[in-house]
Amino acid sequence: MVDDERWKARFRAARVSLPRWARDAPHRSTYRSNATGTWEIYAWDRETGDRRQVTERPNGTWTGGVDPAGEWIWWFADTDGDEFGVWKRTPFQPAPDAGGGVGESVPAVPGLEPSYPSGLVLGASGLAVVGRSTDNGNSVHLCGPGAAPELLYRHAEDAHVAALSRDEGLIAIGHSEHGDSRHMALRVLRPDGTTVADLWDGPGKGVYGTAFAPVAGDGRLLVGHERRGRDELLIWDPVAGTEREIVLDLPGEIGAEWYPDGSALLISHSHQARDELYRYDLDGDGSLTRIDTPRGVIGGAAVRPDGTVEFSWSSAAEPPVIRSTSGAVVLAPPGPPPPPSVPVEDVWVDGPGGAIHALVSRPEGGGDGPLPAVFEVHGGPTAQDDDSFVATAAAWVDRGFAVVRVNYRGSTGYGSRWRDAIEGRVGLTELEDIKAVRDWAVSSGLADPERLVLTGGSWGGFLTLLGIGTQPGDWTVAVAAVPVADYVAAFEDEMEGLQAFDRSLFGGSPDEVPERYRESSPITYVDRVRAPVLVLAGENDPRCPIRQIDNYLARLDGLGLPHEVYRYDAGHGSLVVEERIIQMAAEMAFAAKHLGMS
Repeated sequence: MVDDERWKARFRAARVSLPRWARDAPHRSTYRSNATGTWEIYAWDRETGDRRQVTERPNGTWTGGVDPAGEWIWWFADTDGDEFGVWKRTPFQPAPDAGGGVGESVPAVPGLEPSYPSGLVLGASGLAVVGRSTDNGNSVHLCGPGAAPELLYRHAEDAHVAALSRDEGLIAIGHSEHGDSRHMALRVLRPDGTTVADLWDGPGKGVYGTAFAPVAGDGRLLVGHERRGRDELLIWDPVAGTEREIVLDLPGEIGAEWYPDGSALLISHSHQARDELYRYDLDGDGSLTRIDTPRGVIGGAAVRPDGTVEFSWSSAAEPPVIRSTSGAVVLAPPGPPPPPSVPVEDVWVDGPGGAIHALVSRPEGGGDGPLPAVFEVHGGPTAQDDDSFVATAAAWVDRGFAVVRVNYRGSTGYGSRWRDAIEGRVGLTELEDIKAVRDWAVSSGLADPERLVLTGGSWGGFLTLLGIGTQPGDWTVAVAAVPVADYVAAFEDEMEGLQAFDRSLFGGSPDEVPERYRESSPITYVDRVRAPVLVLAGENDPRCPIRQIDNYLARLDGLGLPHEVYRYDAGHGSLVVEERIIQMAAEMAFAAKHLGMS
């Protein structure tokens, strides 16, 4: 393949997500796929082998799942990617006259007005517990079949539905009534609104409900905590008032889900950008047994009723696959697989806050350098770059660039202290780490200092614009997708959940700590920008709204600074494959033009 065909083939290759199934009808599964060119929800009957597309919308559908009984598929319907909408549901088994195609959908809870989604849990009886977020705060509603929704919980601060017990008598809610949505608390309620128990570890230490035990009459709740400065586990019985911490001799961070009989946990272990799986037996001596998976990243894992584990796996060099511990491929998308890419190298660089982990991809046959280099900055900031298959990074590599990805302070995967180090000095802290790795890349001979591209989306786009303003001599070209560009205007227009996040991150609102927002806002430094910049923006983006981007672009215009803008009719990114290809082509063409590369 020539370069253009190769990188586009990675985007166009059909992909599937890890299937999730109905608890009481495990042959009925749902998954996401981009097989039509747009990400949509699909149904899969494992007994018959039948697969069908459930949703079909111009801008795609991302969120959906099947109820415990396997009767209904619930999916979230927003408008053109704005994330504001209602839940709908479609029969898993379409009517005989439906022709087997996309099914007829109905509003799942007719009495609830549109909102941003804030969690959904479904019971076998038909009960739904729906979390909602609006400009007026957050609420949780009980929605029984054929009954009007009942308000269970409401608060001005960020909250979400976390879990529902098997007997539907306990409901777990994550909340931030203490004013910090980055470190949440838990409350377990009865359906009548009575509080059973609360769990909070105090300032700077969040607790997060995962799932109640999958056994009737068992009220144990699996909880993530960070009491020792990293993600770990405990089992909380809110009725009995007991806790059992799961202490494992594993570095890195831990997540888990239940085995179907409640006797064991499937442990996901993340360390230095790779993942492993283990079985932890809750009975007896608490033995920990490693589950054999290749070196790379586990995108998700779940335990079938027979104890078989299914998981999504990829590495930077090898495309994703859905496998089982039996060795079989569980679910294969149609068509040819995406072309492979190159493996990543691990680099550790000394930084002002400690050792920084970065991942480096070099083009095949590109020599040792110095090479044109792309610093691809991840979003979040509560996320991380890892050894998974990333089509955008592979596209830059195909074009002859070295790609450097930095897990700066603020990233997950390296402990609570690393993640929270950016609080109060937002953006500037992350950029210190990115600069340290940038300087290493130049001094080591990997990167050509005259051909350095800083790029990222969402939080990565914010850091890109902030970086070219605060470090103007370090970057040659900038590409910022769906960025925060004017932080005060962004705060005014963004969804309430993100306003709560920002208040926690900055220590208050722009009215309360104006100087912190000013120091961290890219528009403050726009007159120092020297690099040409391409900005990509979604017209309907509720996370990084368009007005604050327009403010930044107007300042660039007024200063006569070289820039281009690409606007598209969707939200915080696009679920349409060809749209993503257009954007990727625009990014690479912009960089090539300003670096003098063909």
